Amino acid sequence: MINMSKIPAGVRLGNEKLVLVTEPASAKLRSLVEREQKGDFLRVKISGGGCNGLSYKMKFVEAPKRGDILVRSAGAQVLVDTKSALYLRGTQLDYSDKMVGGGFKFSNPNAKSSCSCGESFSI
Repeated sequence: MINMSKIPAGVRLGNEKLVLVTEPASAKLRSLVEREQKGDFLRVKISGGGCNGLSYKMKFVEAPKRGDILVRSAGAQVLVDTKSALYLRGTQLDYSDKMVGGGFKFSNPNAKSSCSCGESFSI
């Protein structure tokens, strides 16, 4: 449940049309939130870099910042800044615990190409 006392003014509520978190990804995020103790919110950001020009960055934070978009999906609380939202719209975040090719995976309908590691893309 979203703790509204941690939500500062200027934070908008978004929906799963921006970012959809699958159940496996949500379960892994919950265990990481518990283990890492760095905050209840997952910040997803797009930054320049990677082999295809843009890359995904994720980190846990304690609270949203003014201008963030907060999406609650499958029990996960995801924060996206307005610039990254332009690149993420419609993205699904999944998780696999397979030995080869496992980890978090972004399925981004806006990406024209992505690298084999799945951590960078181009528009």
